[in-house]
Amino acid sequence: MKMLVGVDGSESSQRAVAWCAEHATALAASVIAVHAIEVPVHAALPDAYASPVYTDVDRENIREVARDQWCNQLAEEDVPFEAKVIEGYPADVIIEVARREQPDLVVIGRRGLGGFKRILLGSTSHHLAQHLERTLVIVP
Repeated sequence: MKMLVGVDGSESSQRAVAWCAEHATALAASVIAVHAIEVPVHAALPDAYASPVYTDVDRENIREVARDQWCNQLAEEDVPFEAKVIEGYPADVIIEVARREQPDLVVIGRRGLGGFKRILLGSTSHHLAQHLERTLVIVP
């Protein structure tokens, strides 16, 4: 079995990783941890353009943080996992990786780092609930 978990260092993301760590052994699952780094888009007349702000070294440093810090519960439970860092809007990145990797389920936290704390679901979890074509677990 294969799980995909979205990670961003938030408390909600940590709960999603903990959920994976708790259930992966019983399910004989491996985990793919995905972190999306958004590339800022600058509007300039007449065109909008994306400016790359992350170097290969930056992406590798973020991957190391994802692997060594955000996914430490997976390592502590001896769950096989890999960490991926991909540029793009988080929901789109998770959908694309899910299409490519075909996990049995996708696990995300209810809220990530951005947005308004009072809304029930974050924009990423809401988008995935509507558009993801895989089994989705939203961890509160």
